[in-house]
Amino acid sequence: MEKKGVRLLNTKLTEQNVNGINLHVIETNKYKTNTIVLHIRTPLNKETVTKRALLPYILQSGTETFPSRLEIRSYLDELYGATLGVDVSKKGENQILSFRMDVANEKYLKDKTPLLEETIKLLAEILLKPTKENNAFESSIVNNEKRNLSQRIQSIFDDKIRYANMRITEEMCKDEPYGLSVWGYEEEITAVTPEQIYEEYQAMLVNDDIDLYIVGDVQTEEISKLVEKYFIFPGNRLTRDRKEVSVNSNQKVEKENEIFEEQDIKQGKLHIGFRTATTYNDEDYFAMQMFNGLFGGFSHSKLFINVREKASLAYYASSRYESHKGILMVMSGIEFTNYSQAVTIIKEQLKSMQSGDFTEKEIEQTKAVIKNQILETVDVARGYVELLHHNAIATKKRTIDDWLTGIDQVTKEDIVKVGQKVQLDTIYFLKGKGEK
Repeated sequence: MEKKGVRLLNTKLTEQNVNGINLHVIETNKYKTNTIVLHIRTPLNKETVTKRALLPYILQSGTETFPSRLEIRSYLDELYGATLGVDVSKKGENQILSFRMDVANEKYLKDKTPLLEETIKLLAEILLKPTKENNAFESSIVNNEKRNLSQRIQSIFDDKIRYANMRITEEMCKDEPYGLSVWGYEEEITAVTPEQIYEEYQAMLVNDDIDLYIVGDVQTEEISKLVEKYFIFPGNRLTRDRKEVSVNSNQKVEKENEIFEEQDIKQGKLHIGFRTATTYNDEDYFAMQMFNGLFGGFSHSKLFINVREKASLAYYASSRYESHKGILMVMSGIEFTNYSQAVTIIKEQLKSMQSGDFTEKEIEQTKAVIKNQILETVDVARGYVELLHHNAIATKKRTIDDWLTGIDQVTKEDIVKVGQKVQLDTIYFLKGKGEK
């Protein structure tokens, strides 16, 4: 059981392997509650993505001790209103299933119920002892969650910004795992059986990377003992078949891809995808964060000022950097007739960035905003966990201090250099029916 301790921002982070899972304990007296986050990570795979998207919702719906969601919620109420939430997300070419719990710290209560232990015990039971029938998940729970997943997928279609983002990702990365929808595919849901999902669940327990984060006014030794006591996995996770994800971030763009799609909508969605050849693992990662900040990340960025404010071409215009895949996405909402002009101005802003057409004042402003964002994120326990989780996904390990220092040290030359690697890959435009 190897331990590693790091001190940063008035907290102590200790990382160790307990029963084959990566345990990260963040000791801090900053919060009156304890936060527990469990991330389960596997490579995105067309064969399993839909079944995986169902899993966390099925697992939170019943355990051996609490066979229904209502009974779980009732027990959470008994634990001073502890909360439980689950989610499915994508980071790089990984599908991540997340379980998040918040519970009051008994140190600050007159009643000395062991709330932290009970919460850890409950999370372990949700993960390891789901309610079953005939050695499979309960069919009524599975059928209910299949309906819910269909509704989630439908809600993406109804939210045109999310829909356009999903479609450009599918088109731009059609031969890469990153192109898969993290929610799976509606046409596959009906055929999935409780037995198939349970088989996928068993494979998950043995083979997936599992990171457990516990944040609060806690003692690492106590946490380690509790995790060792309750998180007992079937099989031997220490000798599991680990699946490494290798991301090809240096993909060359042979030619720009232009995709048009028509729907009955009133506002066009113009999304443009760029390859950056820079990921979280690379030395120029912080320069890429600065590039994105200046290009379209904030309200003082080139896209916001030149596309939205000056040219009045867009209702919104911004960019987002996916650091574990090395992709930069520009998102804007425009009138259908403004397509060509908007694309031209967005391309001009990229060239402007690549030629160093930005001031030291803008650089300092962007640094201040990014560092403030980092500090605000760390101010919230869950945000702190999400920042730390980047290290689990990547091969590069960075502390919060590394982030702050890294941003500070970026020069104008660094930003220009990293920007010159950026290549436009795909333009996707969702427009109204019959619009030219």
